[in-house]
Amino acid sequence: MAEPHIAQKSPYAVELAPGVYWWCRCGGSKSQPFCDGTHKGSEFAPVKFGVAKAEKLWLCGCKHTRNPPFCDGTHKTL
Repeated sequence: MAEPHIAQKSPYAVELAPGVYWWCRCGGSKSQPFCDGTHKGSEFAPVKFGVAKAEKLWLCGCKHTRNPPFCDGTHKTL
C-alpha cells in the first residue's frame, strides 16, 4: 500500500460554510486540504464530508489521521 504525500505536518484551520466538501487523501492536491483530482490513477480517493452549519474545523494536513478528514494529532508522531 502506498503512503500519502505529507502536505504539511500540522492541521489546516478552515472556516467552512454549510455544504459538501472533498478532503484530499493523497496529499498531492494544489488546493490543500481539498481535493483537486490529483489522485486520479492512484490508489487514493478523496473523503467526502458535510458541514451542517458554518464553523471552524481542523482538517488533517499529514494525511495519516485515524479520523479523516479531521486532525487527530498524528502529525506529532511523524
